[in-house]
Amino acid sequence: MYQSFISKMIRKTILFSILSVPVLWSSSILAQDVNISKSLPYVDIEYKNNIIRVQRIQDDKHVLKGGFAKTSRNCPPFCIQPMNVARGVETVAELEVVDFISKDVKQKTGVIIDARTEGWHNKGTIPGSINIPFTVFGMDETDPELVAAMKTLGVKQKSTSSDDDSFWSWASDDDNKNSNWDFSNAKDLVLWCNGMWCGQSPRAIRSLLNHGYPAKKIKYFRGGMQTWLILGLTVVKP
Repeated sequence: MYQSFISKMIRKTILFSILSVPVLWSSSILAQDVNISKSLPYVDIEYKNNIIRVQRIQDDKHVLKGGFAKTSRNCPPFCIQPMNVARGVETVAELEVVDFISKDVKQKTGVIIDARTEGWHNKGTIPGSINIPFTVFGMDETDPELVAAMKTLGVKQKSTSSDDDSFWSWASDDDNKNSNWDFSNAKDLVLWCNGMWCGQSPRAIRSLLNHGYPAKKIKYFRGGMQTWLILGLTVVKP
């Protein structure tokens, strides 16, 4: 009788183990309830030596609180920005930004720029972004801070020496012949700030254009942090 009892317990234990494994396994691969798009649940991006998962908040009862829940701000300075910020600059939305992060930023062919001042940036930013405040792009072309920022974007100052190969590379560039920068290796950019009421990234874009940065290489994420948060997308602290 004792052996029969032991045999039953063993069989139950084995059966429980067999049934439990699929349940635990299947729960680990269940699709998320709130995806970024129908076929895209999340995107992983390296940020400050860590892998950050860009996804939406899974709590479907979550609501926006704090400053980004506000509907009205004094104008000026917080005036509604136009959809087309400058000729030749494409305006993009959240899916295009996620795609840019997953492809251009990962492959180091593109840079996503948080154009807000440092105080705003430190409160939270879009994963993969680097902080270059809009004021930097308004600096004189000889300013070391602007030169360093441009270098990050793959841009360097032109040489005035006629025996320098770079001289000949820019001399025939009709689009930027009057610029003092060499944009031959310029990266594609996405610039953003706090939202459609924020003028920081539009100002940065106009300054870049004034320096000669090719408009076709610049994208404007008009919704910025406000719509990013409204959609429950991941925000990281620098």
